[in-house]
Amino acid sequence: MLPDLSPFRSSRDFRLLWAQGLVTNFGSFMAMIALPLQIKDLTDSPLAVGAMGAVELVPLVVFGLYGGALADAVDRRKVILLTEAGLGLLAVVLLVNSALPEPLLWPLYVVAAGVSALAGLQRPALDSLMARIVPHDQLTAAAALNAVRWQLGAIAGPSLAGLVVAYAGHATAYGITVLGFSASVLMCLRLASAPAAHDAEKPSLRAIAEGARYAWSRPVLLGTYAIDLAAMFFAFPNTIFPFLADDLDAEWSLGLMYAAGSVGSVVLSLTSGWTSRVRRHGLFVVFGAAGWGLAITAAGWFSDIRVVLVCLAIAGAGDMLSGLGRSTIWNQTVPEELRGRLAGIEVLSYSVGPQLGQVRAGAMAGWTGTRPAIWGGGVACVASVGLLAAVLPKLMTYDAATDEDALRRRAQKEQREQREQNDSSGEAAAETATT
Repeated sequence: MLPDLSPFRSSRDFRLLWAQGLVTNFGSFMAMIALPLQIKDLTDSPLAVGAMGAVELVPLVVFGLYGGALADAVDRRKVILLTEAGLGLLAVVLLVNSALPEPLLWPLYVVAAGVSALAGLQRPALDSLMARIVPHDQLTAAAALNAVRWQLGAIAGPSLAGLVVAYAGHATAYGITVLGFSASVLMCLRLASAPAAHDAEKPSLRAIAEGARYAWSRPVLLGTYAIDLAAMFFAFPNTIFPFLADDLDAEWSLGLMYAAGSVGSVVLSLTSGWTSRVRRHGLFVVFGAAGWGLAITAAGWFSDIRVVLVCLAIAGAGDMLSGLGRSTIWNQTVPEELRGRLAGIEVLSYSVGPQLGQVRAGAMAGWTGTRPAIWGGGVACVASVGLLAAVLPKLMTYDAATDEDALRRRAQKEQREQREQNDSSGEAAAETATT
C-alpha cells in the first residue's frame, strides 16, 4: 500500500523537480486562493470571480499548444527555468497592486491571463521531461509521487491562505508566493540540460497539427482527454466556494473546502503502492472521473458542512485515481519525438476544463443559486463520463501488457538507454586509454 519510492532512488533530476514543485506549488496555491478572494472583496459578484476562467482560457489554449511544439524543439530545462522566473515576476505585480491604498481590479485579470500563458508554455516541458528522466516501469510510481507533492501544496496552501488573507491581508499571501518562486528558480538552475533531438522540427502550426493528428488517431488518448474535459467542465465548482461557505453559514470553512479535495487525493497517493501492479489504467480514468462527479453531487446536496467536506475529500480521491490513469497512459504510449506536442494537448485537456468549469459554475450560480449549480454539475459529470466510456470502449480495455503503442515505447526506451550506456562506457574506456 505504501508509495513506490523507486523514482527517488533512480533519478537525481526527479528528486530536484519534486522538491522544486513542492515549493512552487505551495506559493502558487497561496496566490490561487488570494486572487479570487480579492476579486470577491472588490466586486462581491460570483460572475466576476468566475470570469477569471474566461480570461485565462485563450492564453492557455494558444500557449499550451505552442508550448508543446516548443518543448520538442528546444532545451526543456530552459523553458522550465524562464517560465518559472516569469511566474515569479507576475507574483510581484500582485504584491505591488495589493499594497496600493485602493487595489485595482483590472491588474488581477491581466495577471491571471499572464499566469495562464506561462503555465501553458511550461507544463508541456515539465510533463514531457518526466518520461525521459524516469525508467519506463516506474512511470506510475513517479505520477503518484508527483501527485503527493502537488497535493501537499494544495492542502497547506489553501488552508494557510485563508488564514493569511483573513489576518494578514492579500499582500502577505502574495509575498509568500514571491518567495516560493524565488526558491524554485534556484532549484531549476541545478537541473541537467534536456536538449531536443538534432533533427527536431521547429515550432510551427504544421508541427502542432502533426501532434493533433496523432492524438486523433488514438482512441485511448482521445478517451483520456474527453473524460477529463467533461468531468472538469461540469463538476469543478471551486470558484464559487466562497459563496457556498456563506450559504452554509460557515465562512471559517473556506480554506478547508479548497483543501478537502487535496486531502482525499493525498490519502490515495500515500496508499498507491498497489497501482504500480495494475495494467488496466483506462479503468482508473473512467471510475475515478465517475466517482468525482458523484461526490461533487453529494457536496452540493447536503447542508451539513462536515458532510460537505468529507464529500469533497472523496471527490479528490476520485480525481487522483483518474489522474494516475491518464498520466500513465500518456507516458507509456506517446512517442518521444511527439511527447512535447502531446503534452501541450494534455495541458489543454486537464486545464481548459477547469477554466470553463469556473465560468459554468459562476454563471449557473448566479441563475439557480450556489448549491444547485454544484449538484447539477455533478449529475451532468456522471452522465457524460458514462456516455464517453460507452462510445470509446478501447479506453476501458486498455492493458499496458498488450497495447501495441505501450510495448513499442517500452522497447524504444530500452534501446535508447542501452545506446546511452554503451556511449558512456566507450567514452570512459577512451579516457582511460588516453590516460
